[in-house]
Amino acid sequence: MALPKANRLKSRKDFQAVFQKGIRQNGSYLTLRALKPPYVKQPSLEAATESTQPTDSAPLASTQIGISISTKVSKRAVVRNRIKRQIGAAFYKLLPKLSPGWRLVVIVKPTAAESKCVSQRFLQELEQLLAQAEVFNGHS
Repeated sequence: MALPKANRLKSRKDFQAVFQKGIRQNGSYLTLRALKPPYVKQPSLEAATESTQPTDSAPLASTQIGISISTKVSKRAVVRNRIKRQIGAAFYKLLPKLSPGWRLVVIVKPTAAESKCVSQRFLQELEQLLAQAEVFNGHS
């Protein structure tokens, strides 16, 4: 259950933009940096003026997600990669709920490697952080 390629944040420039301009939400295991697209509100204004063509005239890009985990979390690459896979799987479950166009970076804290049953905790914490940042469709 890896993230689709369209939903991956890859370039250094994109990561830097999220870190410089994005909002920050902190949890006990993860920190979420979220950059709202500048064009999210435009389609709703266009839909109000033109009732014949809804938001199809300005399609939004898919939400892109990056995961950052340093060697401070664990010196062992096996442990870091396992945590990245678990966070990716949690995001895969949450993808249908996310608003389009966002750029998200999840920073893993060193406390994440110490916890047990991490995949369920990551999913719960990600849902909480995404709700705080209002990334969900309808901001639930």
